[in-house]
Amino acid sequence: MSTALALDHVAVCGRELAPLVAAYEALGFSLSPIAQQSGKRSPDGVVEPFGTGNRCAFLRHGYVELLAILDPTLFDNQLGRFMDRYEGLHILALGVQDEMANLARMQAAGIAIPGVAWLERPVDGPDGPRAKFARLPFPDAPEGRVQLIRHLTPELIWDKRWMNHANHADALVALVMASAAPAETAARFSRLMGLPFQPDPAGGSQIRLPGMAGLAGPEAPAMETMVRILEPEALGTVLPGVEAPTLPFMAGMMLRTDDGNAAIRAMGLPLVPTRDGLMVPPALAGGAALVFCP
Repeated sequence: MSTALALDHVAVCGRELAPLVAAYEALGFSLSPIAQQSGKRSPDGVVEPFGTGNRCAFLRHGYVELLAILDPTLFDNQLGRFMDRYEGLHILALGVQDEMANLARMQAAGIAIPGVAWLERPVDGPDGPRAKFARLPFPDAPEGRVQLIRHLTPELIWDKRWMNHANHADALVALVMASAAPAETAARFSRLMGLPFQPDPAGGSQIRLPGMAGLAGPEAPAMETMVRILEPEALGTVLPGVEAPTLPFMAGMMLRTDDGNAAIRAMGLPLVPTRDGLMVPPALAGGAALVFCP
């Protein structure tokens, strides 16, 4: 199949990893061990160590990545440039079943992408097995790193040791962003994904991904997920109190819980009610608004 099928993951980016880890552990997430990334700078390049590294909150469907610069002397894969704009959400990854079919579709649509970008990182410590990914980054996306992705070793990263969260989050269901021209942004994203866009009831546009069982995690159900591209003035109606520091702006994410938000209510956090659930303010979640949906 040659379209994007599901939200795979989003990444909250910071200049240092430790504050992000502390914030997300305080929100009830279990995180995977620290992993420094490596990859190829071009499709025909050699694999080299990158200066970036992560810890992740793996869900039954999708995951949340916490990404920072671990070694500033190494290639940062544009992360420093992203954070010159703001610290928070900068990466949106959409799951595909076949990277080569999607590459052909994107090139036929006039997207200037030279080939598959390969990435890998260790799992469970620096000497553990290496997880590998096939990526199709959207060239020069002003929103940040927007990419299609296929996991080549999903069984290595969706480890049950890192999926038992005290907050009962179990699925990544939506990314919310703001754009000065939502229809134009949605049209570009539509070309990337191979999917149509439609009006968002809050004001702006949205793209719905149909889902596929086992795509965004070995136990992931076939469920619809969504990218919402809002008008700046509509952002506060979806994420109360959140304002865009610049445009475009990846503002927040929505995670489903499997207990109707009972655990997150009991944690004593300063939660903000929204139309979709309970929101953790960006200041407590690394610069990203985080909505827990029942």
